[in-house]
Amino acid sequence: MKAMILTRLGDVTVFEEQDRPDPIITDGHVIVEVRATSVNPIDTMLRASETPWSQNLPEILHGDFAGVVIETSPNSRFRVGDEVYGCAGGIAGMNGALAEKMLVDESLIALKPASLTMREAAALPLVAITAWEALVEKMNIQPGETLLVHGATGGVGHIALQIGKALGATVAATVRPHKYDHAQTLGADYVIDVTDTTVSDYVGLCTDGKGFDAVFDTIAGEHIQNSFEAVRFNGKVATILPVNDTLPVALKGLSFHSVLMLIPMTEGIERFRHGEILRQIAVWVDRGLLKPLLDESRFTIWDVAKGHERLESKKAIGKVVLEV
Repeated sequence: MKAMILTRLGDVTVFEEQDRPDPIITDGHVIVEVRATSVNPIDTMLRASETPWSQNLPEILHGDFAGVVIETSPNSRFRVGDEVYGCAGGIAGMNGALAEKMLVDESLIALKPASLTMREAAALPLVAITAWEALVEKMNIQPGETLLVHGATGGVGHIALQIGKALGATVAATVRPHKYDHAQTLGADYVIDVTDTTVSDYVGLCTDGKGFDAVFDTIAGEHIQNSFEAVRFNGKVATILPVNDTLPVALKGLSFHSVLMLIPMTEGIERFRHGEILRQIAVWVDRGLLKPLLDESRFTIWDVAKGHERLESKKAIGKVVLEV
């Protein structure tokens, strides 16, 4: 099979097209013919710099994929010809989706949403699992709660916005001006232009000054202080990125959650949960409750360098997807 191989760490020129042996089936796995993969920040990080997972970095990157099952192991719950999606490689020694074929642990995948194309389905796994873990499993968002999503048109943010709405929350979305219309289209109850609105202003507008019941911050860093300011006393905050100063967590009695969806893949812990989440996501997608936002760019996996450049340019609106 053909694959885009990571030859060394560095800029986008490190990818090289090579022929590689086809994957060999093992128990509990299926072999998938890859049709599409999406670019996530973790992919560009693994490509460019040392990370906690660099010691066991595979040759073939990218976890997200959508494709067709072409071989199964005995007693598999999948059949040849099934259209599936998932985030199941590109890290922790497991080759990923920048190839014509991919060996995947079947516990990490699910049948793709019937209403989506392969390109659309490939945009979902990592971001949907992350948003689900934050809103459903960790913050336990309830109907009638107020939820603030920072970075609400980004990869994780735009799915979190929609999951929040599906759970019955009143959702406020912070965005840059050129992404305002996208947040409205995705169903936000309040769309906040962060370039000319203070935290106190939108807390007053959306919650009568009480503070949000829950905040999901996909930006973090120093920005996390805005989340701590915006949440009510005894409220809930979740983030996907490192945080330095967490003193407000104690001073406001907050429930604070860090979300890292890579753990089942990298540590082999409860991998079945990812398959379960993706099955639920597929149901919600096919009911019209969720839809992926795709960037207008069109690339193949052989143009992976251009795909990484597009994501790193910060010009993409929605997920950057590569097709085979």
